[in-house]
Amino acid sequence: MYFTDRGIEELTARRGEEEVSLTWVAERLREFVDLNPEFEIPVERLATWLARLDDDDEDEDG
Repeated sequence: MYFTDRGIEELTARRGEEEVSLTWVAERLREFVDLNPEFEIPVERLATWLARLDDDDEDEDG
């Protein structure tokens, strides 16, 4: 188990039943980076990865 799994498990346990928009998630990521600028690059990479998840499916179909 990776160390980050604990945080992911807590997120699922506390908020797993909630429905939120990606706009809400984006705002929380911005707030997090404002409070923790040293995490700007990892957050940017996560956001880019999430934004492009479907790109591989389109490339395979096209």
